[in-house]
Amino acid sequence: MLKTSIAKNDPKITNAWTMYDWANSAFSLVIASAVFPGYSDSVTKNPDGTSEILFLGSTIKNTVIFEYAASLAFFLIALISPILTAIADYSGRKKAFMQFFCILGSIACFILILFKDLSTIHWGILGYMLGLIGYAGSVVFNNSYLPDIATDDQFDRLSAKAFARGYIGSVILLVVSLALIIFRKDLGIEDGSIAPRISFALTGLWWIGFAQYSFYYMPNNVYQKEAKGNWFFNGFKELGKVWQQVRPLKYLKMFVVAFFFYNMAVQSVMYLAPFFAKEEIKMEEQALILVILIIQLVAIAGSYFFSAISNKKGNSYSLRVAVLIWIIICVWAYFVKEQSSFYGLAGCVGFVMGGVQSLSRSTYAKLMPETTDTASFFSFYDAADKISTALGIFVYGAIHHFTGSMRNSVLALMGFFVVGLLVLLLVPSKKSYQKEF
Repeated sequence: MLKTSIAKNDPKITNAWTMYDWANSAFSLVIASAVFPGYSDSVTKNPDGTSEILFLGSTIKNTVIFEYAASLAFFLIALISPILTAIADYSGRKKAFMQFFCILGSIACFILILFKDLSTIHWGILGYMLGLIGYAGSVVFNNSYLPDIATDDQFDRLSAKAFARGYIGSVILLVVSLALIIFRKDLGIEDGSIAPRISFALTGLWWIGFAQYSFYYMPNNVYQKEAKGNWFFNGFKELGKVWQQVRPLKYLKMFVVAFFFYNMAVQSVMYLAPFFAKEEIKMEEQALILVILIIQLVAIAGSYFFSAISNKKGNSYSLRVAVLIWIIICVWAYFVKEQSSFYGLAGCVGFVMGGVQSLSRSTYAKLMPETTDTASFFSFYDAADKISTALGIFVYGAIHHFTGSMRNSVLALMGFFVVGLLVLLLVPSKKSYQKEF
């Protein structure tokens, strides 16, 4: 057991760690999934109501612009994350890096206040991209705390608890935002763009505000490292050292490959489902919000359900079940046309979404050897997460752009799930993998 400056499984620390999901999930739901997609679509249409707009000299569908923007944001964070995590591990300043990305994401929410019509689309793209970078950047450092603060028998439970809190917290803020939007006239707000923009500001305040609780209790420099010399140069050396540790870890590498493929599809669904419902199912804004609420609330149960399966059958087994259900969902989504059926589909999506997200994080943590370079180790997981997210969204957006239908994009997602499932079959299903090393 590696010597740390804290006792593992300390309730105050683990509680603070799970609360960061409560803080940052507000961005993922309110901005990335619920309010911003519909808002950006409505305010960037041409005066005649058409969606094909002139952007950087080319005619492109307004929703596709934000699909590509999201893809670029995730590519950027995937490029910088490994070196930043290595520097954080070498210097022992992991919490400072996490705080930086949290502040960046919060500021991005306020930048979105400037996005009010087609002429200010540049502020919308900038705020959206910086918000995604802040969100994704802080998450990799937060994830890497899990093996620092808990023993591996607690990974599944804590990961599920964190995701559940994230879903609950984000739903609370979404309800507040929706009340503001729906009852704006009663509040004396005549301009329809003001209420959504206020909700973006509320999201930034929620994120940075509740994160302070996590930052207060979460430890800094757990392994009491003393940084000497050039941080940047030594960060590269640290990353190289971690890569040498990763090379012989067969199951960890297999899992990352499986995760890469099925995550391409999972993240695409998370970020683009509202666009699909709006364009293919012709859902109105209020019905769309109901779908998102269903997904979030059912995901809470899904997180704990798949954690329970993992406790009995092992992590890989539980993930295989979840990915198999995802494949069925893709087939269902391709054919669904009625709103009533889409509600059932949304419930299934939420159920497996919560399970696959929480288990993926805890499974990777279990596959890691004992190490003081937890942020660097998680940077490989994070790189797979962000690159696969970027590729998944890009492929989804490209197929949508060239075929004119998101249903064709869904077939590509199904293919990613199939490949992920096949690779998962090669990873043994166990409650703990630490003894493998």
